Amino acid sequence: MKVKDVMKDFNAGGKLVHHRFGERIDAEGFSLFLKSYLEVDDFPADLSQRLYQYFQSSEQHVPGRSAHPKDGGVCIKAVSCYFSVLEDGKPRDKLEFTFKLYDQNGNGLLESTEVDKIITQMMRAAEYLGWDVSELKPALQEMMAAIDADSNGTVTQEEWIQGGMNNVPLLVLLGLQMADRDGQHVWRMKHFNRPTYCFVCQNMLLGLRKQGLSCNVCKCTVHSHCANKNPPPCAATFVKSKDELGIAVHDWVSADCDSSKCEICHKKIKALAGKRCVWCHLTRNGGSHCLEESDLVNITPDGHFLQIFPVQGINPLLVFMNPKSGGKQGERVLRKFQHLLNPRQVYNLSNGGPNPGLHFFRNLQKYRILVCGGDGTVGWVLDAIDKADMAVNPPVAILPLGTGNDLARCLRWGGGYEGSDLTEFLREIEESSLVKMDRWRVQVVPNDENEVGDPMPSEIINNYFSIGVDASIAHRFHTMREKHPQKFNSRAKNKLWYFELATSETISASCKNLKECLTIQCCGVPLDLSSLSLEGIAVLNIPSMHGGSNLWGETKKAEEVHKDGHFPQVITDSEVLEMSSQDMSDRLLEVVGLEGAMEMGQIYTGLKSKGHRLAQTTQIMIKTKKALPMQIDGEPWMQPPCTIHITHKNQANMLMAPPVKSSGFFHLK
Repeated sequence: MKVKDVMKDFNAGGKLVHHRFGERIDAEGFSLFLKSYLEVDDFPADLSQRLYQYFQSSEQHVPGRSAHPKDGGVCIKAVSCYFSVLEDGKPRDKLEFTFKLYDQNGNGLLESTEVDKIITQMMRAAEYLGWDVSELKPALQEMMAAIDADSNGTVTQEEWIQGGMNNVPLLVLLGLQMADRDGQHVWRMKHFNRPTYCFVCQNMLLGLRKQGLSCNVCKCTVHSHCANKNPPPCAATFVKSKDELGIAVHDWVSADCDSSKCEICHKKIKALAGKRCVWCHLTRNGGSHCLEESDLVNITPDGHFLQIFPVQGINPLLVFMNPKSGGKQGERVLRKFQHLLNPRQVYNLSNGGPNPGLHFFRNLQKYRILVCGGDGTVGWVLDAIDKADMAVNPPVAILPLGTGNDLARCLRWGGGYEGSDLTEFLREIEESSLVKMDRWRVQVVPNDENEVGDPMPSEIINNYFSIGVDASIAHRFHTMREKHPQKFNSRAKNKLWYFELATSETISASCKNLKECLTIQCCGVPLDLSSLSLEGIAVLNIPSMHGGSNLWGETKKAEEVHKDGHFPQVITDSEVLEMSSQDMSDRLLEVVGLEGAMEMGQIYTGLKSKGHRLAQTTQIMIKTKKALPMQIDGEPWMQPPCTIHITHKNQANMLMAPPVKSSGFFHLK
């Protein structure tokens, strides 16, 4: 929810207007503001009180403003302005919102003192983000002097917006994500832990916190107040003539080469005197004799292709990044790829999803896609590829972020990115192999159309579908995380909560006697569950679930089954199932029974080899008699009585990572 939406509740006719008196709101109104803005039912009272006192104390330090008693509330405009700076959104929209917030009579004019109040809240937001505000302050003061050039003491909305949109440090603070013009820097505020110089004034960046701006693409560094003084241009991201297409040339940008040696003259490069090619990463002295044009080799010194244009022998790479995956890890990986590759082939999924990238690459006949995120992000991109209806569906590789990542594990990309060298990872994509992956359509028909349940998270299965014990744990985990997000802010905490919920599920056995609540048919053949005591049913497309559990288990004699390559539509014979292996491209689903949470833990830890193999099939129909927890690819929901149909949809092109190269004497072949 946006700040402007919350503000409506405090205006005339709003449900929270009784907490507002004039331009101020009371402590309870402030707490309700936070709950509405963060969309939570329970916000820690002590944290709300500390924030409330922070806004009160900050008002007392504003020159010319009368002090308010401790019970006199806080200024709602100051609170709204502060949070609007921190939230996601376009810088221009934030500038317009903050102006209108203080433009009480709506005449499109603000007193310069009112603009000072807006800037004060922006400074506080910058301080919260760890900026050295002593660097930001002169930049904002210069902006103020520029927009009130006639010194008449008033500022129009257009003057305010134009001044803000031309102030680089302010744009970075407001959340500018990507450059609009070619050669424009993509800045972020950064703390430098070694001596670093400004490329404009050539003085050192000083300060204890985030001392200056750094470009994600070319790594240019400047003081905040120097960013408006025409720093050296960033890398060009496209050619301006058809004659230049496919021609590999160096693109030199200014760089702090950290005392490295020039590739031409072999002399030590002095601070601020170096140049670096943004494509091949060679470093040279800035002298003209060292920068004479030469052909750019299409590979880096370690042999990896980095050229953007589809010249012969090169497969361009389209990168999709979910910055919300893996906490702040996603944002760091996004910046690394913007530096390693052309930033126009790296797409932030928070800015319009996969469609802009797929549209930009639509005319290429051969390219690869890299999805950086969890299994849900991969499913999002695969759905977008289906809907794009392209002539050629590009193969997809995965850089796993966060936890789980069952599909990435099956394709040998690992269970989670741990900060390894991304140039090595890009080389692995070049060496990867194409595999097909089945995708399945799920149709749910409720027994009673009037009975309302949770919304179904997806109609496509990429990894697995389940009913019962594991879905119950996932549903309780999901519900608790939505109610108390502050308790689930780290991977370690998430695992502890999941363990606690699994333990309580073992004791309560909420899905006991599941066989009495449902029936299963595989291609019309009913499964006999009468002799089994099951609390869960899992329908598997890949050999990984719950972050690495293989519920189907390994099969030693799989090569002796189906020698002719023909797979029957359904297998329910227990002896044949014992010799049947999983394959994500065989157009078959595996059906497994689970005795409970305890058995799930035993399979995960290796104390038990597998669950109960019930069937392999091309179609499934499940009828439930009561509301049961279900999940698709880790997304749970509570489903009223219904009939579920699962059928084959299509196959996606995926990339399997090369086998891990063993090292050491005993692994030599």
